[in-house]
Amino acid sequence: MAIPLSWADGDEASSARESSPPSERPRRPAVVLPHAVEAAVWRGDALGTPVTSAVSTGFERLDAELPGGGWPCQSLTEVLQVQPSVLEWRLLAPAMRTLVAQGRQIVIIGPPKAPHLPGLHHLGLDERHLVWINADKPVERLWATEQLIKANAAGMLVSWLPQARQEQIRRLQVCAQGCDGPVILCRPAAAEHEASAAPLRLQARFGVDWELRIHLLKRKGPPHEGELTLSSVPGGLEAILTPRLRHPSRLIAARQSRELSHAVGSPSSRQPAGRPAAAH
Repeated sequence: MAIPLSWADGDEASSARESSPPSERPRRPAVVLPHAVEAAVWRGDALGTPVTSAVSTGFERLDAELPGGGWPCQSLTEVLQVQPSVLEWRLLAPAMRTLVAQGRQIVIIGPPKAPHLPGLHHLGLDERHLVWINADKPVERLWATEQLIKANAAGMLVSWLPQARQEQIRRLQVCAQGCDGPVILCRPAAAEHEASAAPLRLQARFGVDWELRIHLLKRKGPPHEGELTLSSVPGGLEAILTPRLRHPSRLIAARQSRELSHAVGSPSSRQPAGRPAAAH
Protein backbone atom coordinates (compact mmCIF):
# COMPACT_ATOMS: atom_id res chain seq x y z
CA MET A 1 0.00 0.00 0.00
CA ALA A 2 1.51 3.28 -1.07
CA ILE A 3 1.41 6.16 1.35
CA PRO A 4 0.94 9.50 -0.38
CA LEU A 5 3.38 12.20 0.66
CA SER A 6 2.42 15.84 0.57
CA TRP A 7 4.88 18.72 0.66
CA ALA A 8 2.26 21.40 0.47
CA ASP A 9 2.89 22.73 3.95
CA GLY A 10 6.61 23.05 3.36
CA ASP A 11 6.18 24.64 -0.05
CA GLU A 12 3.57 27.07 1.21
CA ALA A 13 5.70 28.07 4.17
CA SER A 14 8.72 28.52 1.92
CA SER A 15 6.79 30.59 -0.62
CA ALA A 16 5.31 32.68 2.19
CA ARG A 17 8.77 33.49 3.51
CA GLU A 18 10.04 34.36 0.02
CA SER A 19 7.04 36.56 -0.77
CA SER A 20 7.22 38.53 2.47
CA PRO A 21 9.45 41.64 2.48
CA PRO A 22 12.87 41.31 4.14
CA SER A 23 11.87 43.63 6.98
CA GLU A 24 9.01 41.30 8.01
CA ARG A 25 10.92 38.04 7.81
CA PRO A 26 11.85 36.47 11.14
CA ARG A 27 15.51 36.90 12.03
CA ARG A 28 17.62 34.19 13.54
CA PRO A 29 19.19 35.11 16.85
CA ALA A 30 22.89 35.96 16.57
CA VAL A 31 25.21 33.35 18.05
CA VAL A 32 27.72 34.83 20.47
CA LEU A 33 30.90 32.80 20.68
CA PRO A 34 33.38 32.91 23.54
CA HIS A 35 36.36 35.12 22.84
CA ALA A 36 38.80 32.19 22.70
CA VAL A 37 36.62 30.39 20.16
CA GLU A 38 36.02 33.53 18.10
CA ALA A 39 39.78 34.18 17.91
CA ALA A 40 40.40 30.65 16.67
CA VAL A 41 37.76 30.76 13.94
CA TRP A 42 39.24 31.20 10.49
CA ARG A 43 37.16 32.40 7.55
CA GLY A 44 38.27 31.24 4.14
CA ASP A 45 38.30 34.71 2.57
CA ALA A 46 40.90 36.06 5.01
CA LEU A 47 44.48 35.18 5.89
CA GLY A 48 44.64 32.69 8.70
CA THR A 49 45.69 33.86 12.15
CA PRO A 50 47.87 31.07 13.47
CA VAL A 51 48.02 30.31 17.15
CA THR A 52 51.79 29.83 16.85
CA SER A 53 54.39 32.55 16.34
CA ALA A 54 56.22 33.54 13.17
CA VAL A 55 59.62 34.96 12.22
CA SER A 56 59.61 37.92 9.86
CA THR A 57 60.99 37.08 6.42
CA GLY A 58 62.68 40.49 6.19
CA PHE A 59 60.61 41.34 3.10
CA GLU A 60 57.62 43.55 3.92
CA ARG A 61 55.67 42.57 0.81
CA LEU A 62 56.09 38.87 1.57
CA ASP A 63 55.20 39.28 5.24
CA ALA A 64 51.97 41.00 4.24
CA GLU A 65 50.90 37.92 2.25
CA LEU A 66 51.78 35.30 4.87
CA PRO A 67 49.51 34.26 7.76
CA GLY A 68 51.11 35.55 10.92
CA GLY A 69 53.37 37.93 9.02
CA GLY A 70 56.41 35.72 8.46
CA TRP A 71 57.84 32.21 8.32
CA PRO A 72 55.55 30.15 10.55
CA CYS A 73 56.93 28.32 13.57
CA GLN A 74 55.66 24.88 14.59
CA SER A 75 54.91 24.21 10.95
CA LEU A 76 56.49 23.19 7.65
CA THR A 77 57.22 25.55 4.77
CA GLU A 78 58.15 24.30 1.31
CA VAL A 79 60.32 26.38 -1.03
CA LEU A 80 60.15 25.07 -4.59
CA GLN A 81 62.67 26.10 -7.24
CA VAL A 82 64.11 24.88 -10.52
CA GLN A 83 67.78 24.77 -9.47
CA PRO A 84 68.62 23.93 -5.85
CA SER A 85 71.08 25.77 -3.62
CA VAL A 86 70.91 28.99 -5.64
CA LEU A 87 68.36 31.41 -4.22
CA GLU A 88 67.43 29.84 -0.86
CA TRP A 89 70.12 31.78 0.97
CA ARG A 90 68.99 35.14 -0.40
CA LEU A 91 65.38 34.34 0.46
CA LEU A 92 66.04 33.06 3.97
CA ALA A 93 69.06 35.18 4.98
CA PRO A 94 67.08 38.14 6.47
CA ALA A 95 65.21 35.81 8.84
CA MET A 96 68.43 33.95 9.62
CA ARG A 97 70.12 37.23 10.60
CA THR A 98 67.31 37.97 13.03
CA LEU A 99 67.61 34.56 14.67
CA VAL A 100 71.41 34.69 14.83
CA ALA A 101 71.20 38.10 16.50
CA GLN A 102 69.08 36.40 19.17
CA GLY A 103 71.81 33.81 19.70
CA ARG A 104 69.95 30.96 18.03
CA GLN A 105 71.45 28.31 15.77
CA ILE A 106 70.72 27.75 12.08
CA VAL A 107 70.88 24.08 11.07
CA ILE A 108 71.10 23.06 7.40
CA ILE A 109 70.80 19.45 6.26
CA GLY A 110 72.09 18.05 2.99
CA PRO A 111 72.63 21.18 0.86
CA PRO A 112 73.62 20.26 -2.72
CA LYS A 113 76.60 22.62 -2.47
CA ALA A 114 78.88 23.38 0.44
CA PRO A 115 78.08 26.69 2.19
CA HIS A 116 80.32 29.51 0.98
CA LEU A 117 81.64 31.30 4.06
CA PRO A 118 82.55 34.62 2.37
CA GLY A 119 79.09 34.67 0.84
CA LEU A 120 77.53 34.04 4.24
CA HIS A 121 79.50 36.97 5.65
CA HIS A 122 78.14 39.20 2.88
CA LEU A 123 74.64 38.08 3.89
CA GLY A 124 75.38 39.07 7.47
CA LEU A 125 75.55 35.51 8.82
CA ASP A 126 78.14 34.34 11.33
CA GLU A 127 79.33 30.80 10.60
CA ARG A 128 79.67 30.17 14.34
CA HIS A 129 75.88 30.02 14.52
CA LEU A 130 75.61 27.71 11.52
CA VAL A 131 75.49 23.91 11.84
CA TRP A 132 75.97 21.98 8.60
CA ILE A 133 74.96 18.31 8.48
CA ASN A 134 76.41 16.66 5.40
CA ALA A 135 73.95 13.86 4.58
CA ASP A 136 74.18 12.55 1.02
CA LYS A 137 71.59 9.79 0.95
CA PRO A 138 67.87 10.70 0.95
CA VAL A 139 67.16 8.37 3.86
CA GLU A 140 69.92 10.01 5.91
CA ARG A 141 68.61 13.53 5.21
CA LEU A 142 65.09 12.47 6.11
CA TRP A 143 66.19 10.80 9.34
CA ALA A 144 68.34 13.75 10.42
CA THR A 145 65.53 16.20 9.64
CA GLU A 146 62.99 14.29 11.70
CA GLN A 147 65.34 13.86 14.67
CA LEU A 148 66.29 17.55 14.77
CA ILE A 149 62.65 18.61 14.52
CA LYS A 150 61.78 16.35 17.44
CA ALA A 151 64.76 17.65 19.44
CA ASN A 152 63.65 21.27 18.85
CA ALA A 153 67.34 22.16 18.69
CA ALA A 154 67.42 24.89 16.03
CA GLY A 155 66.24 28.46 15.64
CA MET A 156 65.63 27.59 11.97
CA LEU A 157 65.98 24.25 10.22
CA VAL A 158 66.56 24.13 6.46
CA SER A 159 66.58 20.72 4.79
CA TRP A 160 66.92 19.70 1.13
CA LEU A 161 64.50 16.83 0.48
CA PRO A 162 64.03 16.53 -3.29
CA GLN A 163 62.76 12.93 -3.13
CA ALA A 164 60.47 13.07 -0.10
CA ARG A 165 57.14 11.29 -0.45
CA GLN A 166 53.76 12.57 0.65
CA GLU A 167 53.52 10.36 3.73
CA GLN A 168 57.04 11.39 4.81
CA ILE A 169 56.18 15.10 4.59
CA ARG A 170 52.99 14.44 6.53
CA ARG A 171 55.02 12.81 9.29
CA LEU A 172 57.42 15.76 9.39
CA GLN A 173 54.48 18.17 9.62
CA VAL A 174 53.15 16.30 12.66
CA CYS A 175 56.59 16.44 14.28
CA ALA A 176 57.02 20.13 13.41
CA GLN A 177 54.05 21.09 15.57
CA GLY A 178 56.34 20.76 18.58
CA CYS A 179 59.23 22.76 17.07
CA ASP A 180 59.62 26.40 18.14
CA GLY A 181 61.44 27.54 14.98
CA PRO A 182 60.58 27.58 11.28
CA VAL A 183 61.21 24.36 9.37
CA ILE A 184 61.99 24.98 5.69
CA LEU A 185 62.03 22.16 3.14
CA CYS A 186 63.76 22.92 -0.18
CA ARG A 187 62.24 20.87 -2.99
CA PRO A 188 62.26 20.86 -6.81
CA ALA A 189 59.76 22.89 -8.81
CA ALA A 190 58.23 19.67 -10.20
CA ALA A 191 56.82 18.96 -6.71
CA GLU A 192 54.27 21.73 -7.33
CA HIS A 193 51.85 19.14 -8.71
CA GLU A 194 52.24 16.78 -5.75
CA ALA A 195 49.98 16.83 -2.72
CA SER A 196 51.71 18.05 0.44
CA ALA A 197 50.78 18.39 4.10
CA ALA A 198 52.90 21.55 4.43
CA PRO A 199 50.54 24.46 5.29
CA LEU A 200 52.73 26.94 3.38
CA ARG A 201 54.21 26.31 -0.07
CA LEU A 202 55.83 28.86 -2.35
CA GLN A 203 57.62 28.82 -5.68
CA ALA A 204 60.71 31.00 -6.05
CA ARG A 205 62.66 32.05 -9.11
CA PHE A 206 65.13 34.73 -10.17
CA GLY A 207 64.28 37.97 -11.91
CA VAL A 208 66.58 39.80 -14.33
CA ASP A 209 67.06 42.85 -12.10
CA TRP A 210 68.56 41.00 -9.12
CA GLU A 211 65.12 40.36 -7.64
CA LEU A 212 63.31 37.29 -6.37
CA ARG A 213 59.92 36.39 -7.80
CA ILE A 214 57.67 34.55 -5.37
CA HIS A 215 54.35 32.86 -6.04
CA LEU A 216 52.42 31.42 -3.09
CA LEU A 217 51.12 28.02 -4.12
CA LYS A 218 49.44 27.25 -0.81
CA ARG A 219 48.65 29.24 2.30
CA LYS A 220 45.96 29.46 4.92
CA GLY A 221 43.85 32.07 3.18
CA PRO A 222 42.56 33.07 -0.25
CA PRO A 223 44.50 31.97 -3.36
CA HIS A 224 47.46 34.15 -4.25
CA GLU A 225 47.33 35.65 -7.72
CA GLY A 226 50.42 36.75 -9.64
CA GLU A 227 53.93 37.08 -8.23
CA LEU A 228 55.67 39.09 -5.56
CA THR A 229 58.80 40.94 -6.65
CA LEU A 230 61.35 41.19 -3.85
CA SER A 231 64.49 43.28 -4.21
CA SER A 232 67.46 41.07 -3.34
CA VAL A 233 70.87 42.19 -4.59
CA PRO A 234 73.55 39.69 -3.47
CA GLY A 235 75.58 41.05 -0.58
CA GLY A 236 78.90 40.85 -2.40
CA LEU A 237 77.60 42.97 -5.31
CA GLU A 238 75.67 45.57 -3.33
CA ALA A 239 78.64 47.94 -2.98
CA ILE A 240 80.09 47.58 -6.49
CA LEU A 241 77.07 47.61 -8.79
CA THR A 242 76.66 50.83 -10.75
CA PRO A 243 73.17 52.32 -11.20
CA ARG A 244 73.06 51.00 -14.78
CA LEU A 245 73.97 47.48 -13.73
CA ARG A 246 71.28 47.43 -11.06
CA HIS A 247 68.73 47.20 -13.88
CA PRO A 248 70.06 44.75 -16.48
CA SER A 249 66.61 44.49 -18.07
CA ARG A 250 66.93 48.07 -19.32
CA LEU A 251 70.30 47.33 -20.90
CA ILE A 252 68.94 44.19 -22.55
CA ALA A 253 65.91 46.05 -23.91
CA ALA A 254 68.09 48.86 -25.30
CA ARG A 255 70.43 46.37 -26.97
CA GLN A 256 67.53 44.47 -28.56
CA SER A 257 66.06 47.74 -29.79
CA ARG A 258 69.35 48.72 -31.46
CA GLU A 259 69.72 45.30 -33.06
CA LEU A 260 66.17 45.44 -34.38
CA SER A 261 66.60 48.93 -35.83
CA HIS A 262 69.90 47.92 -37.44
CA ALA A 263 68.32 44.83 -39.00
CA VAL A 264 65.39 46.84 -40.42
CA GLY A 265 67.52 49.71 -41.77
CA SER A 266 70.66 47.82 -42.79
CA PRO A 267 72.15 48.45 -46.28
CA SER A 268 71.66 44.80 -47.21
CA SER A 269 67.90 45.22 -47.08
CA ARG A 270 67.95 48.22 -49.47
CA GLN A 271 68.79 48.52 -53.16
CA PRO A 272 72.60 49.01 -53.60
CA ALA A 273 73.57 52.58 -54.35
CA GLY A 274 74.57 53.52 -57.94
CA ARG A 275 72.77 50.62 -59.59
CA PRO A 276 69.45 51.42 -61.31
CA ALA A 277 66.46 49.29 -60.61
CA ALA A 278 65.48 46.82 -63.29
CA ALA A 279 62.66 47.94 -65.59
CA HIS A 280 59.58 45.78 -65.80
